[in-house]
Amino acid sequence: MKPSPTRFGIIGTGRITRRLVADLQSTDGVEVTVIASRSGERARWYGDQYGIGTAVEGYAELLGRDDIDAVYISLPPSLHAEWSIASAQAGKHLLCEKPLTVSPTETDEVTAACRKAGVRWLDATGWLHHPRSDAFRSWIDDGRFGKIGHISASVSFYQPFQSGDHRLDASLGGGCILDLGWYAGGLARFAAGQMPTAVQADAVMVDGVSQRLTAMMWFPGGITATISCGYDTATRKWFEVAGSDSSLICDDFTRPWPDKPARCWIHDAAGKVDSESFDGHQERSMITRLIGDGPLELFQQQAIDTQRILDLFQRSIDENGQRIEA
Repeated sequence: MKPSPTRFGIIGTGRITRRLVADLQSTDGVEVTVIASRSGERARWYGDQYGIGTAVEGYAELLGRDDIDAVYISLPPSLHAEWSIASAQAGKHLLCEKPLTVSPTETDEVTAACRKAGVRWLDATGWLHHPRSDAFRSWIDDGRFGKIGHISASVSFYQPFQSGDHRLDASLGGGCILDLGWYAGGLARFAAGQMPTAVQADAVMVDGVSQRLTAMMWFPGGITATISCGYDTATRKWFEVAGSDSSLICDDFTRPWPDKPARCWIHDAAGKVDSESFDGHQERSMITRLIGDGPLELFQQQAIDTQRILDLFQRSIDENGQRIEA
């Protein structure tokens, strides 16, 4: 007998919602049954746009329903912890947009609530679930590049804002640190496989909101990392993991370029370049992983550590760019 589908409710009607709803609706074993907004009229409009049969006013109203098994939270970061905890307490599995929360303390509260309720959770960082990233992890663990020495990552989008964008409001968790820093800082943690021992960071601020982040990171074993991200340069989403034997380079790690295969290159010391390409859909893989029964701890720890790294960046910035020991 075919198992019953996992029924998702959507909390929030932000810009990112459209893409993820389509990914949910195209994933085997998933149905999107309800969408909620603060406004019933807005919820109904978006429900009609996305082909979702039921629209409700208020997030609590959605969580009280018995026709959903899981929720996708697409709200400003300042609201992630509140509604992630409420979702867990309602017994709903959780897929929450990144950043998971705005602080390590809130992240610990979310993880504790999910553990207590026995629900599964992931942050919606799709690139971690692409088969290409599985290869990255395997190659690094197997020592394909020799001893890792330095990691570089850059993520930027030039002024990617619409009217009322929460990324321009610090009180809502706006700014590039919690947004693009989640990708760049997370990549460094992913490649190093551990937390840094120290960081040093600087930010360009506009109206109290971070527009550009530059940071240095130190890891055990002599590994260092540099990251750059922001809203004031053209689109970049690349990294390099430099080892003693060769380097791994990817120019679209956060999301494969449209109409191109997911790809990467390996450069050795003699100038030889090997290219690799991969099939797969990272968001559907992420959703399938969440609704399955396999372990999630690897991805959950990545999110927990990334939140801690961003907090270290902010602490360094607050202390005028001083090096902060982790």
